[in-house]
Amino acid sequence: MCRFLETIKFVHGEHQNLDRHQARVNVTFQQFFPGVPPILLQEILSSREIPEGDGTYKCRLVYDKQVQQLEYLPYSLPSITSLRLVDTRMESSVWKRADRTEYNRAFALREECDDVLLIRNGLLTDTSYCNIALWNGTTWVTPLTPMLYGTRRGELLCQKAIVEKNIPVSEIFRYQKIRLFNAMIGFGELEFEITPATVR
Repeated sequence: MCRFLETIKFVHGEHQNLDRHQARVNVTFQQFFPGVPPILLQEILSSREIPEGDGTYKCRLVYDKQVQQLEYLPYSLPSITSLRLVDTRMESSVWKRADRTEYNRAFALREECDDVLLIRNGLLTDTSYCNIALWNGTTWVTPLTPMLYGTRRGELLCQKAIVEKNIPVSEIFRYQKIRLFNAMIGFGELEFEITPATVR
């Protein structure tokens, strides 16, 4: 049976963006477990022991028809300043599978870079863990078809902080900067200039 994953940011004693995580769980259940009531994140998380203090934690929840694993892991922002362009045949997905085998294979091709930037059919998608947005001088542009339709990506689109557009890999150096973001990494926390040295 397929297992799925939600990674939820827990900071200052609160779980972040829980409504969007629940929406993704609901879609996953509709697709893979039709007729089974989806797990309710608020109910599950409020019944478990949570970390105390003001630190930032990754709440990692693995599930199928029911919760299989729930853990809180201390979290610190990764250092990513370079990306290796890697082609992939992976399909885009709304749901988040717990099995990361294909992502790990791609990540292994990063060589001396910090991470990979996945290319599908000549278009930019995501890094191994993050959605992306590129700055064209006036607007932050995110790929129309990412590998994963992330919860923070959805939030940023609703806020009109980013816009969707196909970004051919051949046009990457027309953009000035890139931001990496996901449920754990806020928009603007991880940003660097796009140059031949940083994106290869």
